Amino acid sequence: MNKWVKRSKKDFLVFGSPLIEQAEIDEVVSCMQSAWLGTGPKVAKFEEDFRAYKKADHAVAVNSCTAALHLSILVTGIEPGDEVITTPLTFCATVNAIIHAGGTPVLADVDPLTMNIDPVEVEKKITPRTKAIIPVHFAGRPCRMDALCAIAHQNDLVLIEDCAHAIETEYHGRKAGTFGDLGCFSFYTTKNIVTGEGGMILSNKKEYADRLKILALHGMSSDAWQRFSDEGYKHYMVTEPGFKYNMMDLQAAIGIHQLTRIDHYWQRRQEIWNAYNNLLRKLPVTTPPEPEPDTRHAYHLYPILIDEKKAGISRDAFLSAMNNQNIGTGVHYLSLPEHPYYRKTFGWVPQDYPHAMRIGRQTVSLPLSAKLSNEDIEDVVIAIRSSIDSKKHRPKKQF
Repeated sequence: MNKWVKRSKKDFLVFGSPLIEQAEIDEVVSCMQSAWLGTGPKVAKFEEDFRAYKKADHAVAVNSCTAALHLSILVTGIEPGDEVITTPLTFCATVNAIIHAGGTPVLADVDPLTMNIDPVEVEKKITPRTKAIIPVHFAGRPCRMDALCAIAHQNDLVLIEDCAHAIETEYHGRKAGTFGDLGCFSFYTTKNIVTGEGGMILSNKKEYADRLKILALHGMSSDAWQRFSDEGYKHYMVTEPGFKYNMMDLQAAIGIHQLTRIDHYWQRRQEIWNAYNNLLRKLPVTTPPEPEPDTRHAYHLYPILIDEKKAGISRDAFLSAMNNQNIGTGVHYLSLPEHPYYRKTFGWVPQDYPHAMRIGRQTVSLPLSAKLSNEDIEDVVIAIRSSIDSKKHRPKKQF
């Protein structure tokens, strides 16, 4: 890392900006020239390539991780009144998918260091109505899958992994998304590899994969996309009321090439992660703990905690100060009980999940993308130092 050099930069550093290279641009153009834009052969190739990368039996591409979660819950047979345990420190899509599938979300607090769901807390929340657990590999750090798998097995529970942050994540030599009954992934524009919008479902059960394909495309027979091929028109059959959740070839055209560079991008994000660790170690912020032994962190997010008493600035004032210096940041996440809908509907109270509440009120995600240059990283750290050192944010002395 070069010595800090403050540069005048007019352009805003966008949080999570993806690195798009010429190969995927050419593939998208080729797709458009072929006139096949919807679900077709490129989606099939992306599914196969991702399945092979994850060493899973089946992969089904959809248009978002939200769709992946929704369909995964449905195919496992969750019914109204069934409870599904998940983390309070996640994007709203995790619990919304449970709700849309007819289940009842139940929250179990997180480990204060890893920010992942705590298996001890999961066990406390199991009732006769519990049918499933949805752990979220937060920021790309694997959950304690040995403990969670044991809990699921002992209580005959479905296990669905939310791997929106965890494409490259591994736990004890095994890839995230292959522990449970299903694994759900995101290729949203801020993720480690992107298709703009998009998702994937992994399963080792053929019956799940077959039904997922049907549900993802209106409930039509699984080969329905081939009805317009040059082999001649094929009639489709609607076997159940499904959804419009399919991925397009236009999206898969991007993902096919992004996936070939996944390890290269991971290595660059690891370099950035380590640079942040080095450059922030003397500042009054809490940086994330190192990855646990025998795991692979996906380095999707680099979350720091801003404790006002320690840093001399509130989290929200810090966000504003960074924005004013043209540095984009994220908040992952306010805990779910902070949101009015869930408080009103389920009676959730933030204080009932103290670790998630504290993290949610202090957390800031710094830019972490393979697209970042060393100069960008320096800009981020300079902005952090400036935000914290700004006297106007320091608390007044008490006499």
